[in-house]
Amino acid sequence: MHCLECRLARTTSTAVAVCRGCGAAVCADRARTATAPVRRGPVLGPPAEAAVRQVLCPTCAAAKASGAGAAS
Repeated sequence: MHCLECRLARTTSTAVAVCRGCGAAVCADRARTATAPVRRGPVLGPPAEAAVRQVLCPTCAAAKASGAGAAS
């Protein structure tokens, strides 16, 4: 699979991840990482919250940074 962003720039690069926000394939140079809170725990009782890593494409990373909320 090839990176979508590289393909749009008319180059070819092997993808290493899939964007959590939009599902586009991204290469190592264009992949951005962010953390997101995840709540887990028992159904009845106080949930625990943990930070997990997510991989984003440059477009979704910019939207998340601006607060647009495109990436979940």
